[in-house]
Amino acid sequence: MSRALVLFAALALLSTAPIAAQRATPLPATVPATVPATVPATAPATFPAPLRAGVDSVFARFDRTDAPGCAVGISEQGRMVYTRGYGMADLNNRIAIAPQSIFHMASISKQVTAIAVATLAAEGKLSLDDNVRKFIPELPEYSEYGVPITVRQLMHHTSGLRDQWNLLGYAGWRFPEDLITERDVLTIVTRQRALNFRPGDEYVYSNTGFTLLAIIVQRVSGQSLAEYAQEKFFGPLGMGHTHFHNDHTMIVPGRTSAYEPREGGGWRVSIPVFDTYGATSLFSTPEDLLTWMAMLDSPAAKNTPLIVAAQTSAVLNDGTPTDYGFGLQLATWRGIRAVGHGGGDAGYRAYVERYPDFGVAVAVLCNRADVGSANLARAVAALVLGDRLPREMVEARAPEHRPSAAAREAWVGVYRDTVSQAILRVRISGDSVFAENRRLEFGSDTTAGRTGMVGWVSLQPRGMQSTIRVNPKGRRQVTYVRQAPAVTTLAAYAGGYYSVELDARYDLVARDSSLAVVHRKLDDDAALRPVSRDVFELFGATVIFQRDRRGKVTGFTLSDPRVRGVSFVRVP
Repeated sequence: MSRALVLFAALALLSTAPIAAQRATPLPATVPATVPATVPATAPATFPAPLRAGVDSVFARFDRTDAPGCAVGISEQGRMVYTRGYGMADLNNRIAIAPQSIFHMASISKQVTAIAVATLAAEGKLSLDDNVRKFIPELPEYSEYGVPITVRQLMHHTSGLRDQWNLLGYAGWRFPEDLITERDVLTIVTRQRALNFRPGDEYVYSNTGFTLLAIIVQRVSGQSLAEYAQEKFFGPLGMGHTHFHNDHTMIVPGRTSAYEPREGGGWRVSIPVFDTYGATSLFSTPEDLLTWMAMLDSPAAKNTPLIVAAQTSAVLNDGTPTDYGFGLQLATWRGIRAVGHGGGDAGYRAYVERYPDFGVAVAVLCNRADVGSANLARAVAALVLGDRLPREMVEARAPEHRPSAAAREAWVGVYRDTVSQAILRVRISGDSVFAENRRLEFGSDTTAGRTGMVGWVSLQPRGMQSTIRVNPKGRRQVTYVRQAPAVTTLAAYAGGYYSVELDARYDLVARDSSLAVVHRKLDDDAALRPVSRDVFELFGATVIFQRDRRGKVTGFTLSDPRVRGVSFVRVP
């Protein structure tokens, strides 16, 4: 065992003892005597009643016996100070959510997966800059991009790999009802003939990379990720209610069910059926998650290369930081550092975040699809941090500009992102302009902000070819080009189309005024929504048809923000 791994294991044992056992843990014989036995117990012994009442008020609407809800956990300086459940874990059996209730973590899983791979690197069993094909030779070479995909790029979402969930959905898998296995993911990923972009050029969130990381753990260590994480992390940390769930038939005592609202009222069960993990499928409780976060935030861990690297932003090929580490989002919230991640699969929603400068961590786990777990977690953090949190600064702004009717009308149209092919529709309602369903607030006739979006949008009219440019911080400038409406004979597109990359066939049928997709896994035929000549929307994706020299339609590509250019070819 390498010195780095011994130290990491020791930190795991030591830094979380106050949460896991509320007592000092004896030092293993291999740990240097200079490592402290416990994290100093500086947190208050009890959670003040006003704070308790404040936290309870955040979750008050979930505190009922006829609906699912959430569990919350709060720690300070590595000690649990408050945990409670609100609502029901299982509506069929009328079981309430408790602090020990087990939830599906969705993408919170990624930080454990990434740190497992980083631990293997610390052991000298791989390098984070290795070509991924060293471990997964089934993956295409993609030699046309000039550089290989590295293990590190999988961890940082900079690989260019198309997202597995989107690919499976387009191939016909139903979510969340259909079983998805690791083999399903590997099969469809290895069929892809292109990447979204040259590795390292962009940050585009990709679950695919983390499923591949789980496979790498197994092929390098000889243990499944579930076994490896149990041996290296969950067991030593005392995380007795945490595991990677790689068998959907496994019985887990204390597991919550999950739900989404049913049209017309009530709830329907919404549980993912996954036998794949790495990108997802971690099961845990608020207390166990706080144990994990205390390990990352302990004084000793902060100085280890592995933990420092885990919480360091990736950098793109052009030097742009991405604010993403090893499965961890690195943010600034109200002027303070915030390190965490969210997750959502089917009816589960979760968010965990640490505020390292104050030693505070919050975990919010929910089993209902209609909640914003990040908003809940930060509402709790604001209460706990109180006066320690810098005063929320309200940006001084000039009165909102009121564009003329003609200026507002100039924005209206359908636009397409020149890179991702995403569609943006701008419309007028009353005296306001909306980009999709978000109202634009104007600084001038040609500049505006949009609620919920970082950065500004600007309109740049150039004759009939107007563009909207979005300039978010730390990302590429996004340019949407106005699409010219076109009247096209829908019959020209009718026929069968096959994608080798998805192993799926779509049949397009021209009807009175619509073009519909027929597929064996669609309960109802889906209509293609026209955008411009040869451009349509389908399933929230953009379909762009190709023609030969004679003008005959020969195929199309399908793109969305996480999947670009999947090819379909017309067949007899």
